[in-house]
Amino acid sequence: MDRSKRILLVEDDNEIRELLCTFLSENGYETDTAANGMEGLKKALGTEYDLILLDIMLPYKSGDQVLKELRERSNVPVIVLSAKDMVQTKIDVIRIGADDYVTKPFDLGEVLVRMEALLRRSGRRNDDAEILRHKNLSLHVKEGRAFLKGKELSLTVKEYAILQLLLANPNKVFSRSNIFDSLWEDGGNYDDNAVKVHVSNLRSKLAALDSEEYVETVWGMGYRLAN
Repeated sequence: MDRSKRILLVEDDNEIRELLCTFLSENGYETDTAANGMEGLKKALGTEYDLILLDIMLPYKSGDQVLKELRERSNVPVIVLSAKDMVQTKIDVIRIGADDYVTKPFDLGEVLVRMEALLRRSGRRNDDAEILRHKNLSLHVKEGRAFLKGKELSLTVKEYAILQLLLANPNKVFSRSNIFDSLWEDGGNYDDNAVKVHVSNLRSKLAALDSEEYVETVWGMGYRLAN
């Protein structure tokens, strides 16, 4: 693990905040904290972090509002922490830009494993110098950037990873389970809704810049790169 990874924890519960900070520090992470949404957003936009742990129920500015405003300017990986265990809540926060979701009360080991998986995925953006191209789309793997019609796409870590997976395997159909197994490396339970929402978000961002289809649904099977 890279010992220099810097984490921002936005959490209003003092006990949880202190517990997580101690645990992450013991595991080699540098941590910064914020106790409310306004402070969290200010730090998130003013400092470079490798990952953000974000509570939803925050004073002054809710976590989902922080996430919405953050995504207008940053693609930093975000894991939402919430006591709400409803499927719709998870779908909603993923739809506005969360990369993962952990339900309270949580096991510290689970949080760590999910963090490490997400950091590995975001770090692989810099693994090689390959450029993947399809139609008007180009994905610069080394830089971790994607461009459509010359305009840079603002993608979350999971959206970028799904796009890279499809571009690297242009003739392969991926079921939702295939995508989950390939990109969710924390060994967690399969979440069909999470995959659907990430694919839907990716499609929306592509469609906003180009009328060409890039992600094709193969009914009863999954998704593939559209010809």
